[in-house]
Amino acid sequence: MSLEQYFSTGPPLERPVFDVVMDALREVGPIAVEPVSVGIFLKRAQTFAQLRPMQHWVALSFGLRRRAAHRTITRKLIEYNGRFHHVANLRSVEDFDDALADLVVEAYLLSPEA
Repeated sequence: MSLEQYFSTGPPLERPVFDVVMDALREVGPIAVEPVSVGIFLKRAQTFAQLRPMQHWVALSFGLRRRAAHRTITRKLIEYNGRFHHVANLRSVEDFDDALADLVVEAYLLSPEA
């Protein structure tokens, strides 16, 4: 499925959130974008972040080797195999600020190279 096909059926907020996340990642290195039925997977050699549309927000998930705090991260963080799974609920593009962008870049840099 192409990105255009994927976005043609999604909620209006999803494309702007995707665009702002990708803008933050543009300079870090190559990223494979895989649209699937449940969302968009962002990959290096493996998935380092996911965007999943919810009813009132887009859930941005990523893994880090530490606990990170951000006002949009609302789920309890549990360690699994030395990583913490973070989920940020983005209700608007303004929720994706520089601090959250830094966390997603960190997740990218922790992921294996392709």
